[in-house]
Amino acid sequence: MIEPSRVLAALPQALREELLDSYQKIMSNYLERRWEPSELNGGKFCEVVYSIVNGALKGSFPANASKPSNMLAACQALEKQSPDPTRVGDRSLRVLIPRLLPVLYEIRNNRGVGHVGGDVDPNHMDAEAVQAMASWVMAELVRIFHGVKTDEAQQTVDALVEPKSPLIWAVGEIKRVLESKMTAKNQVLVLLHHSTGWVSATDLLSWVEYSNASMFRNKVLRPLHKDRLIEFNAEQGVARISPSGAKIAEEELLKK
Repeated sequence: MIEPSRVLAALPQALREELLDSYQKIMSNYLERRWEPSELNGGKFCEVVYSIVNGALKGSFPANASKPSNMLAACQALEKQSPDPTRVGDRSLRVLIPRLLPVLYEIRNNRGVGHVGGDVDPNHMDAEAVQAMASWVMAELVRIFHGVKTDEAQQTVDALVEPKSPLIWAVGEIKRVLESKMTAKNQVLVLLHHSTGWVSATDLLSWVEYSNASMFRNKVLRPLHKDRLIEFNAEQGVARISPSGAKIAEEELLKK
């Protein structure tokens, strides 16, 4: 996985910061279940991505993102550019991303005022679409500009945004559960819930401050895996929380 601090480092600093900030706002609001159109708006994200894609096709990135006067027309113009088989991610840059951006741009900018009269509140549905499309675009940009495989690009993007909890104290690379009486198993669930993607068993051992690595695997990680609360890959020494484990963390542990 690419170190998050190095993601898209080849872009101008201001443009890169705009991209990461707009994506992180979308994902933070989504993870905290703030699904209102004003809080999960993909407009700024689309403008930054358009500026990056347009710059990549032209061979020169702008210092900052700019808003095209007509997002749909601007994206359609990108698709009309001549293909270049030597360019990494050529079809994604010319076709796939430009076709997706107008949908992402439209779904929150202009649907928010139209949510009247339906049987089901579409805010949650729209939010799911926004986070999925934004995450795909981010992963595709990482894949193209870093020349990595899709799974590594997605893991890198996942690491950019992590849920925040007052129960977790992050000190540099170390994380601590502030509820000192919480069992090791429950601490692992909370820590994995707070993290995105796979976490090494070595890190979990250190964060929980368990005395014995072998016992930690056998008494904590393996039982959680057996109960399907986490997925523990013993061969690779990594773990991640399951939907069942996340539910327990959200409904029981994080409310205490």
